[in-house]
Amino acid sequence: MTVPGGAPALWAVVPAYNEEAGIGATLAALASQTDTGFALVVVDNASTDATAAVVRRFAAGAPFPVHLVHEDERGTGAAVDTGFRYAIECGAALLVRTDADCLPAADWVATARRELARGAEMVCGRSLPRRDESPSPAERYLLPAVVRITALYGRYRARHRHPRYRAPHVLCHGHNIALTAGLYLRCGGAPRIPLEGPPEDVVLLNRAREHSDRIVRAERMVVRASLRRLRAWGARRTLLWCWDRRYRPADPKQVHVR
Repeated sequence: MTVPGGAPALWAVVPAYNEEAGIGATLAALASQTDTGFALVVVDNASTDATAAVVRRFAAGAPFPVHLVHEDERGTGAAVDTGFRYAIECGAALLVRTDADCLPAADWVATARRELARGAEMVCGRSLPRRDESPSPAERYLLPAVVRITALYGRYRARHRHPRYRAPHVLCHGHNIALTAGLYLRCGGAPRIPLEGPPEDVVLLNRAREHSDRIVRAERMVVRASLRRLRAWGARRTLLWCWDRRYRPADPKQVHVR
């Protein structure tokens, strides 16, 4: 499906910071999608390595258009906002996002497109650990269970049940979301805040919930995420980080393990 002028209706956005070593696997997973009728925007978030060069080499033979844009304001929120707004300016009607250390399932784009076609305005997918990082039994089974428990807490948390919200709070991973361009613009988009600030994916979700009652959780929309933060910080610190940034590393540079 394309929009007038020939541009694809669906665009994928991938923020990247110093991902020279790993972004190739993410790009390969996107190139292996069963549905390649989309355009890709990689947002180089002030990388100091050869991330951009890897993307340019991939673009030469990619099965879809690849756009490389730069965002010097450090932080995932700023990078995501730049990527989404760039895609919308280029004609995107539908948006999906993953991260540069993640591996979307082969039917990720197809599933996102199907959910949006059914009338959803925002779709929050499932996150599993990357198989190629040899997850332990605890990482494979216990971690996802703990994440679901904390998500249940979030659903019933007072701040997430305000009358201004038109849809229930759902488990949302920033590296696995899809939404319409219309909702993105209506709700104000991703917050351009430092990584140490509130989780940008939760802020975007709550902004969207103020403007739409068509927000769904889609278990079949799967992305496999890296365990590198968990292994660098440990389970307790990682969970506290995700829980309103109740843990922050003493060295600000460690925040950018993402």
